[in-house]
Amino acid sequence: MLPFFYADAATASRTPRDAYVSAGTGDARILIPFLADDVASSSICGMVYNGLTKVDKDLTVVPDLAESWVVSADGLSITFKLRDGVKWHDGRPFSANDVKFTFETILDPATGCPYTGAYKDIKSIKVEDSRTITFEYAAPYAPALLKLGMGIIPEHIFSEVGDMRSSPHARDPIGTGPYKFIRWRTGEYILLEANTEYFGGCPGIKRYVYRIIPDESVQFLELITESIDSMDLNPYQYVYRSGGDSFKRRINKYKYLAHAYTYVGYNLRDPLFSDRNVRIALSLAINRGNIIDSVLLGQGERCDGPFIKGTAYYDDNVEEYVYDPDKAKRLLMNAGWADVDNDGVLEKDGMEFHVRLITNQGNQVREDVATMIQSDWAAIGIKTDIQVVAWAAFLDQFVKGGKFQAVLLGWTLPADPDPYAVWHSSSAGENGLNLISYSDPEVDRLIEEGRREFDPARRGEIYRAIHSRIHDAAPYTFLFYPYAEPAINSRFNGIRPEPAGISYNFVEWYVDDNKVKYAF
Repeated sequence: MLPFFYADAATASRTPRDAYVSAGTGDARILIPFLADDVASSSICGMVYNGLTKVDKDLTVVPDLAESWVVSADGLSITFKLRDGVKWHDGRPFSANDVKFTFETILDPATGCPYTGAYKDIKSIKVEDSRTITFEYAAPYAPALLKLGMGIIPEHIFSEVGDMRSSPHARDPIGTGPYKFIRWRTGEYILLEANTEYFGGCPGIKRYVYRIIPDESVQFLELITESIDSMDLNPYQYVYRSGGDSFKRRINKYKYLAHAYTYVGYNLRDPLFSDRNVRIALSLAINRGNIIDSVLLGQGERCDGPFIKGTAYYDDNVEEYVYDPDKAKRLLMNAGWADVDNDGVLEKDGMEFHVRLITNQGNQVREDVATMIQSDWAAIGIKTDIQVVAWAAFLDQFVKGGKFQAVLLGWTLPADPDPYAVWHSSSAGENGLNLISYSDPEVDRLIEEGRREFDPARRGEIYRAIHSRIHDAAPYTFLFYPYAEPAINSRFNGIRPEPAGISYNFVEWYVDDNKVKYAF
């Protein structure tokens, strides 16, 4: 999900100053909002572009490029009144035609948008005038307002482009957002500059620099030497490396349960994982409590399903796959797996139970978790090879093409629970996010029903049923919800952690005159 930024009147008169240098382990891939499917790309797009809507600090949907909207009584149409006077970063006026162009492009199969499922029920898009646009739906769609927060792209830039992914503006974006794109040096950094004419108020920080530093330990060294201003601490850094007086005097730490989870996904096109009991055995054999204690150092909570814990959509009644290696062995034996040659590895039909577990480079937690899973699975006779791959190759050469057996990865959870993009069978395939090719007609039906249901109580029932059914099938081993633990240089003011996290109000952040580090 893209981060959305909102501003109050206090930012409107502020003069932008200083620079904020953040760091991430992976480079962005593409700066077109509806083609961005990784955190780095989505984060940059969220600063350059706006949607019709956004979410505020409490994750409530509020206007962004839209000034207001009206939903018809039958839920089949939404008419938006757009803000007046908004301009693209190149000075051209924003209009309803840009909105229509954006969503028609998303819906064009040739675009290859991974989020098309969220918009497939749009029947027509009608421009009433330059500031008014109506979306007609084939059926009521409860998450519509949130989904229409997707970044709007300029028609005058993209209307003549054939392949959007190879367009120069996939790396040189022009948006309406609080920051203008300046430069992208692949593998090094992306530089943005404050849009002083931003309709939401001028940002308080003049320049935003996203540096690519694949090694977290190097990031940490640069944080404490103040070469960068922020990073996401890993549990070891949060617990053991950031408690000294010098660190606390110069850098502030934050902690909250992230709207995200980490999992092992089993490629269901691989015959090795076709048996549900085998998948359950793999889950029973992983000591998740030990992972949380030893790798996360207690900085996380157990996860047993695909929704945000503690919400009405999370089914607290599912029977957890509690660590039980003996039960896992029995399930595997019943499935025909046995160590017939006493070499410590299970065999069936002359083949060893041998798993290749793949994860991305630059995330020490995932690498450590993979090692613990390898050890846990070895204890029940499963041989595991761990493959750690650089982020771009990990996505392009393995995950997207389904060329993996088991993947250790994580999902960020949006405010709306609609799981269509990850769990609906139509989202499987090269451009979809159903990476493991999960398919259950009943879950498909429930997902579609959930999208039509506006009553919160009934939606809760539907998503709890989805949770229960996915948990029962065990296509993932749901591992944990991590705590988000960002560290930010203390010269930045205006940071207010809320349910939306801490970056929702980045345009309001500022640096006092006597603490400015970079003068421009």
